Amino acid sequence: MVGEVLEQAHDAGAHGGPDFVAVVVLLAAAVLAVPLFRRLGLGSVLGYLAAGLAIGPFGLGFFHDPQAIIHVAELGVVLFLFIIGLEMQPARLWSMRGEIFGLGLLQVTLAIATLVWVGLALGYPAVPSFVAGTGFVLTSTAIVMQMLTERNQMALPMGRRIMAILLLEDLAIVPLLALVAFLAPGGAEATATDRLRSVGVGLAAIAALVVAGRYLLDPMFRLLARSGAREVMTAAALLIVLGAAVLMQAGGLSMAMGAFLAGVLLSESSFRHQLEADIEPFRGLLLGLFFLGVGMALDLDTIAANWTVIAISVPAYVLLKMGVIYGVARVLRASKAEALERAVLMAQGGEFAFVLYATATQFGILTAEWNANLTAIIICSMALTPLMVLLHDRYAPKKAVSMDGVDEVKDLSASVLLIGFGRMGQIISQPLLARGHSLSMIDTDAQSIRDAARFGFKVWYGDGARLDILHAAGAGSASLIIAAPNDRAAVTKIVELAKHEFPLVPVLARAFDREHALELVRAGADFQMRETLESAFAMGREALLTLGEDPAIVEEVMTSFRSRDLERFEMECVGGQFAGRDLLIGNRKTQE
Repeated sequence: MVGEVLEQAHDAGAHGGPDFVAVVVLLAAAVLAVPLFRRLGLGSVLGYLAAGLAIGPFGLGFFHDPQAIIHVAELGVVLFLFIIGLEMQPARLWSMRGEIFGLGLLQVTLAIATLVWVGLALGYPAVPSFVAGTGFVLTSTAIVMQMLTERNQMALPMGRRIMAILLLEDLAIVPLLALVAFLAPGGAEATATDRLRSVGVGLAAIAALVVAGRYLLDPMFRLLARSGAREVMTAAALLIVLGAAVLMQAGGLSMAMGAFLAGVLLSESSFRHQLEADIEPFRGLLLGLFFLGVGMALDLDTIAANWTVIAISVPAYVLLKMGVIYGVARVLRASKAEALERAVLMAQGGEFAFVLYATATQFGILTAEWNANLTAIIICSMALTPLMVLLHDRYAPKKAVSMDGVDEVKDLSASVLLIGFGRMGQIISQPLLARGHSLSMIDTDAQSIRDAARFGFKVWYGDGARLDILHAAGAGSASLIIAAPNDRAAVTKIVELAKHEFPLVPVLARAFDREHALELVRAGADFQMRETLESAFAMGREALLTLGEDPAIVEEVMTSFRSRDLERFEMECVGGQFAGRDLLIGNRKTQE
């Protein structure tokens, strides 16, 4: 049945009709696999790879030419780098120059010198071993960027350092391709003029892009904005990205580098946010398609025929590369935790290796069989990365908390025990201290405790959700306990413990939302307050005044609303979340 459907679809494509079946299969595979894998905690990248393998030549056989899909889907990587560039103003990029040409260059150089030994140890000639190792050094920008985005680490210092290394690797593809041409049989006969010409073409392409970005792009977008046609702005955004990518490719550089530079040049434009919104849907779809294509390209026949070489090479390349990354990170004074995480994230080979190996095959350095083996090794390493990250997150040693300048809870005594000195606890402390009440304040964030000390606060280190810490903090002798940590579950646990162990001590609790407030009432809190309630009241009052409402009427409305909200909450405490629904003032009937 599947074969008949595919045959009909291909016949339609051959007669000029669109192959909608292929599109439906790709979308269905992504829609089914990615949410499942994310629900299992395996990440979206592994979901795409598994889906690609399932619908590819070695699965259900819906597709037989995954390379064609990869070539189209590489535009997802290009668009991803454009969006990264939009977030990277020129001044910020300039500030990263030391990390790009220091950290990045050191890691790439040492990794090449190390990985070349894998091929030599397996008995391959020196030049093919060098090309094989060099290709594996080039990390997958697509996978690493996706992982950093999912882990919310792009804006962190660690993410910035990884970005710097990836930028250097993108730049390195140009001299590496030139080196492959030089190492090819007869390549040494190429003249210095030819090499200078290729370098000059690349520099000219960069210069042309910089000039166009600086003097032409912003005026062009202003002109298009006046037309009021949103679809034209979207088309223009795609034109800029793809045009820059093609220009860089024509100059011998990578398409991703061209898109990144275009993003940097537009990062200070007033149209930056609109460009990002226009490009984002295409980026996500094409990047997912790229991962699907990589999964389809996993050649199980090649792996079966050369399983010994691949089974040795994959762990050898991955472990040696991880060792180099970890060593370079530690030499440059990264913490052990950051060095290990960086090594795990960047341990795989990348999409630029396919380009390098294909070029080396064209020049006669690699045989077709070697190219197939190396491509399988790269894809296997890419597929292993999400699993390695999962194992790292589960079993890697957690970063030890530095207790420098921090005192642990011990034999405290005060009239008020304030648990949690975050954004809410800090404000709560002020009226109490102003009236001369003694406070014992505890928190679980050592750095926040050190920061508080600089502003004149003494905060002790301790987890108020533990009974032994409550005793050590003087909860039993306190006149009042306030539970206000930045953790919903911890607040509930504190209330339950305190009311069970110290039933005569009043407990005030911070609620994160209405549902949590009901939970705290059931736990026995003497008083709870939703953290956004008063600010929402104040904002609503100000909105009415801004609209010109009479101040006396505004006060009357706010008093009435407070009473309605309190009445609704009391009904919910008895009858559940929907018990007071009739007291809400909705707009559905008005809209209808």
